[in-house]
Amino acid sequence: MRELAETARQWAAQGRTGVLARPLTERGFGPRRPADALLIDQDGHCHGRLYQGAFDAYLAAEAAALPADHTAGVRQVSVHGDEVKRAGLTCGGQAEVLLQSLHTVPARWWDLLAEGADAALITRLDAARTRVAGTVATPAPERGDGPAEAVARARELLTRRRADRDLCSTDDGFVLVETFPAVPHLVIVGGGELAELLVAQAHLLEWHATVGSGVEDALRRFAERPAATCLIVLSHEPDVDVPVLSAALNTGIAYVGALGSRHTQARRAADLTKAGLGEELLGRIHGPIGLDLGARTPAETALAICAEVLAALDGSEVRVLREKSGPVDA
Repeated sequence: MRELAETARQWAAQGRTGVLARPLTERGFGPRRPADALLIDQDGHCHGRLYQGAFDAYLAAEAAALPADHTAGVRQVSVHGDEVKRAGLTCGGQAEVLLQSLHTVPARWWDLLAEGADAALITRLDAARTRVAGTVATPAPERGDGPAEAVARARELLTRRRADRDLCSTDDGFVLVETFPAVPHLVIVGGGELAELLVAQAHLLEWHATVGSGVEDALRRFAERPAATCLIVLSHEPDVDVPVLSAALNTGIAYVGALGSRHTQARRAADLTKAGLGEELLGRIHGPIGLDLGARTPAETALAICAEVLAALDGSEVRVLREKSGPVDA
C-alpha cells in the first residue's frame, strides 16, 4: 500500500478519479503480503499488486461498473487448479475484495504512508457494503476515531509492528481496520561482513537499515522514530557498546540486540549496571542475539538476527539464543 501513496496524491492533485481495491476477507493463497492493494484509474489501468495480477482485469471491469450512487462494492474472486500455476501463486484461494471510490479515502492516509509513519485507517461500510459510511486515518487511533471495537483492534495491530488488516463486525456494522506501522529501521553499530549481510537481509524484508560506528549517529537515529527503530550492536568496544545500549534502553526503542559471547554479555551487563541501569532494562537486551537456528556462517547469523527482530516486533513466542544453555560463540 505504501508504494501507492505518491500515485494517489498525484491523482488527487490532478482531480482524477479512481478506485482503491484490497481484500476484506481471504482464505488460502499461501504466503502473501497483507499490505497489498490496487489503485485502478478511470481508464481501467491498475497500479500496485494484488494476487500477482490474477484478478486485475476483472477488478478493473467491476470498478468501472460501480453504480454512480455507490462509493463501494465487494466482489468475490477465487483461483484454483491449473489457474494457480498460471497466475504465479503458491496456492489456490478465494477472497472478498473491497472496491472503494478513491475520493472517500482521506488524504491524511496517503500522507502518513508517504511519510513512513505509523498509520491506521478505519473504514465503516453500510449494511449492504455498497457505501462508505465513514473513514478515519490516524497515526494512533483514540476514542472517538471510530467504533470502540475497531479502535481497540487498530491499536492492537499497530503494537505488533506488522502491516495488517481485519474486518470487524461492530454494533455500527462492518468496519475494515488497516494498520501500517512505520517500517522497521535497523540501526547497526559496528561494521564488517555481518553488518553488510544484515543490510542485505533487511532489504529483502523491505526494511530500512543503516550502519555506523559512532555513538552520536546512533543516538540521533533513536530519536527519529523510536517505535520503528531496532538496534543491533556488533561492536565489542566498551566505549561504544555501553553508551549505545544505555541510550537505546532509556529511549524505549522497539528492539535492542547485541552480538557477543556469554562473557561479553556479562561484561556489558556489569558496565551497564555501573551506569545505573536496573534489571528490568537489562532484561530487554537480546543477547546473545538471534534465534536458535543453528547458525554458523555470517549469512546464517544475519538471518537468525532478523528472524528474532521479526518475532520480537510481532510479539511471537520463539526460542532465542539467550535462553539456550551452553557456550555461544562471537
